[in-house]
Amino acid sequence: MSASLEQLRRCHLAVDLGAARTRVYVKGAGLVVDQPSVAAVNTRTGALIAVGEFAEKMTGRTPDYIRVVRPVSGGTVIDIEMAQRMLRHLLGDKMRRSLRRKARLRAAACTPHDADPLAQRATVETLVGLGARRVELVDTLIAAAVGCGLPVERAEATMIMVCGAAATQVAVLSLGSIVAAVRMPVGGEAVDHAIVQHLRQEHALVLPSQSVRPLQLALHDNGLTAHGPAATEIHGRDVATGLARSVLVDTAAVREAIQAPLTAVLDGIYSVLRECPPDLVADLVDRGIMMVGGSALLPGLDQMLRRATGMPVHIADRPDVCAVQGLGEMLEGRIEPLVLDPIGA
Repeated sequence: MSASLEQLRRCHLAVDLGAARTRVYVKGAGLVVDQPSVAAVNTRTGALIAVGEFAEKMTGRTPDYIRVVRPVSGGTVIDIEMAQRMLRHLLGDKMRRSLRRKARLRAAACTPHDADPLAQRATVETLVGLGARRVELVDTLIAAAVGCGLPVERAEATMIMVCGAAATQVAVLSLGSIVAAVRMPVGGEAVDHAIVQHLRQEHALVLPSQSVRPLQLALHDNGLTAHGPAATEIHGRDVATGLARSVLVDTAAVREAIQAPLTAVLDGIYSVLRECPPDLVADLVDRGIMMVGGSALLPGLDQMLRRATGMPVHIADRPDVCAVQGLGEMLEGRIEPLVLDPIGA
């Protein structure tokens, strides 16, 4: 974490710019924005038509002159101007006016683990464009661990896995710092893509963007295990004729299709464990892994990890908002700093 707790207490708002959703926490008001990181733009005039949930519903349904864009990818801002415009509309006029009254507006933001300087600069410039005079950056892993109540300040291991839309981050924390961590470019979108490719190759069916999530939800709680439903009906478009068609999808074949991205996640967990001291790994035998992030709710993912690692696997109460809630806890001053008194000579 590059910012100290004292610096974070002086901040007025916290922002979590995710590939799937954008969340804003305002000091004293709580979580005020939790919307998809999507904007719809009129390419003829450059006007912003919609943001958030309404813009997401327009995906795949717009005429040629309306373009649906995602200014954030993998926790990194790839279009600063559009991200600023999206945030302004998501905050609304009333909230922006109240923030402008602050003499020196300070903001905090989550950044992915090992984000390069250009990615960090893009996040800072996005918030400076909203009027922030100073921006503090916090590692997403630390913020999420604080948000789900892990005792990160103690001298014992806690393992957290942040399952995002475009990336998965795994880390072991101790004494308020990251001991070992890895960031993999595999997330919920990779699972969606694997399902889409499987249905195209095996059933010659093209899925609309809104159909992938219902297919995952149809797998229920045991979706990635053999105890899930045997088959699920899915609607799409025939590749050859272009006509609407329904097929009965074998969920066992879907489970097989998504093994590649899930195996990459397991490899990341193993690599982190190999880098940790043996004493910390011993702590994890009882404490296990805490899963946060929107993709942590993928049906049956926790069971698969539990079976593969032999460790307990837990899902946070509200895994999708843990990172921004952790920043909010720091802003409100509810987290006590770790004090290590030096031993006198």
